[in-house]
Amino acid sequence: MTEQNPLLSQNGGSTPQIPEDLAIEIRKLAHDLSNALEIIVQTSYLLSTTEMKEPASDWLRMLDGGVQKALDLNGALRNYIKTHSPS
Repeated sequence: MTEQNPLLSQNGGSTPQIPEDLAIEIRKLAHDLSNALEIIVQTSYLLSTTEMKEPASDWLRMLDGGVQKALDLNGALRNYIKTHSPS
């Protein structure tokens, strides 16, 4: 006998679904993460408007790279949640 995966949707099992109660909690956490990232993004932007000497300007470039990676990961997380949770 084959066991049914409870995380699979009712549409033939082709798209794994996050159970609704977990999806709600994950959405809340993703929202809070977005808010925290917004502070980092804005701070990074404001720092970029100032003149910095070395090595601070190198650190700002490193920060900018990390900010972009975090935004990309957060976007991927939010997209996954949207795609794999009930409406």
